[in-house]
Amino acid sequence: MLDTQDNTVTVTDRAARRIAQILAKDPEKSALRVSVSGGGCSGFQYGFELETDRGEDDVVIEKNGVQVFIDSVSLMYMSGSEIDFVDDLIGASFQVRNPHATAACGCGTSFSI
Repeated sequence: MLDTQDNTVTVTDRAARRIAQILAKDPEKSALRVSVSGGGCSGFQYGFELETDRGEDDVVIEKNGVQVFIDSVSLMYMSGSEIDFVDDLIGASFQVRNPHATAACGCGTSFSI
C-alpha cells in the first residue's frame, strides 16, 4: 500500500498559467481534472481533462485562481506529486513528478509503482 501521509499535490506557477489559458478558451469548464488509471506503457497513466463540476470525493487544489480536481483513488497514487507544464523540444504537456513512481515512460504520462 502507498504511503499517503503527505497527500498534498502541488501545482507549479507554469501549470497554473497554462490551465488558465486553456480554461479561458472554454468558459463552460471550470477546472482541470487529473486522474490515474490502469494502462500506458508503464502500468498506470495520467489523464488530463477539462471539468465543469467537482465530484463528491474530489480534492480541490487551487493555485493562482485556477482549480485542479483529483479524485480520492487517484490521489492515493499521486500523493506528494507536483503537476507542471513543460514546453520543450519534444512538445508541450502537463507532467506529473511523482515521488512514488519507480519507472516512467519517455513522454511522462505513464508510470509504475
